[in-house]
Amino acid sequence: MEQSALIKENLSFVHNEIKEACQKAGRESSAVRLLLATKTVEPERIIQAIEAGETLIGENKVQEYHDKAEALSDIHCERHFIGHLQSNKIKEILQYVSCIQSVDSISLAEKLSAQLLKANRTLDIYLQINTSGEASKFGADPGEAFQLMEKVKTLGGLQVKGLMTIGLFSDQEVPVRKSYALLRTLKEKGQREGLLPEGHLELSMGMSGDIEWAVLEGSTMVRVGSAVFGKRNYA
Repeated sequence: MEQSALIKENLSFVHNEIKEACQKAGRESSAVRLLLATKTVEPERIIQAIEAGETLIGENKVQEYHDKAEALSDIHCERHFIGHLQSNKIKEILQYVSCIQSVDSISLAEKLSAQLLKANRTLDIYLQINTSGEASKFGADPGEAFQLMEKVKTLGGLQVKGLMTIGLFSDQEVPVRKSYALLRTLKEKGQREGLLPEGHLELSMGMSGDIEWAVLEGSTMVRVGSAVFGKRNYA
């Protein structure tokens, strides 16, 4: 099967998985967006996915946006940053994205705000929380989440559009869903206490291996790469 046809087939499978999970959760399938995680994916295959109807991509590294910028310059899609952001890369990433999903500390939020105010612009952000408790994962500690929300509320240029987490790396449903349920609970409490904007906020959680569990716990955006593009090539 040629590459573009395989990507279309994989996309169909993923969208069907999202649809079935939404039905199981009693939600409309339109309530969950698909973000294509394009880490290590070459521009040609990204373009094929966009031509198949996808509208949202996310990169984990600033360098990949830089390297792919020219090849993707004519492609119209929403671009998010979903990886750990070093403060010395803030100015560069702002050239490429409309949203940063990985704001995980007051320090990063302050530096990002300062750069945005200097450029006289605003940016959508998600607050990343480490709900799995794994030391290998980035994200604010859940116990510090409300402090982060409170501080970000005072900073100019930042528009909080949601929360993000990387779920527990496990094939056990109960603990994985617990990590996702915690993000939903933090969002709900943050809104009740006036620390987060009212109305709809995204919950970016769930990846190729646990879409159903994330949707059942309220995910509104799943980040999928390998299920669409195949195993990543880190060479």
